[in-house]
Amino acid sequence: MPKIALITDTDSSLPAEVAKKYNIVQVPIMVQFGEESFKADELDDRSVFAKVDQLGKLPKTSAPAPGQFVEAYQSAFAQGYDAVICITVSSEISATYAAALSAAQIMPEKEITVLDSKSLSMGQGFMVLAAAEALEKTGSKANALAAAQSTGERVHFFAALSTLKYLAMSGRVGHLAAGIASLLDVKPILTIRGGKLEMLEKVRTQKKAWERAIGLTVETAAGSPIERMAIVHVNALENAQKLEEQLRSFLPCPDEILYAELTPGLSVHAGAGLVGIVSVIR
Repeated sequence: MPKIALITDTDSSLPAEVAKKYNIVQVPIMVQFGEESFKADELDDRSVFAKVDQLGKLPKTSAPAPGQFVEAYQSAFAQGYDAVICITVSSEISATYAAALSAAQIMPEKEITVLDSKSLSMGQGFMVLAAAEALEKTGSKANALAAAQSTGERVHFFAALSTLKYLAMSGRVGHLAAGIASLLDVKPILTIRGGKLEMLEKVRTQKKAWERAIGLTVETAAGSPIERMAIVHVNALENAQKLEEQLRSFLPCPDEILYAELTPGLSVHAGAGLVGIVSVIR
């Protein structure tokens, strides 16, 4: 049976210990502060936002170059793998999929399948984990791809922003609008729609934002079992733990809920303080 390597990118938000457990390689998104360029796996959300607050501006992010994927593919084949599955962040928000595909086309003699997750963060991460578990159980590339795609169709993401400060810095909302929203204590609820992270609605106060994110998760489950669940956050572990406590009082959750940082490739576009719920409904 062929030995298949699994590759993704750091926008999957997969914690390093989880990726290591399944031998998943994460090609890093690039983060640039002025002339300084970093790989996303060289940073964490805490250090990124310490630098953002110090400089008063957000960094730019960019997809990995095709060459970074070529290196990852070559390394997999050098380790004795016969084929590669690469699952990337949504092509709707990043050129990462295009870079991974270009890299595969540079190596036409090799068996490389590139899948656009049409998702992000742990929505993408859970697709990668489903593929890893299918490979572990069956060794089948077809089963791994089917498991990833099935998970992607059943994943839901609802997150609450704690501030509009960073969206204002990014230019995604006007400074005046952000100031007014801050005075009114407006908290946007974000979701994944059409492969993008978009504002679903706005509520007043953090308490109501958390309640709404939980309520949306409950509504989406509609009484069905939850196969997988994660709490994602941006430099807000304590709040993530509080959110889990509230979530468990409203919904039968899996025994284990994964905690994951959004990671710098995504977090700079949302801002410190975000907490969110990612669930895969059976």
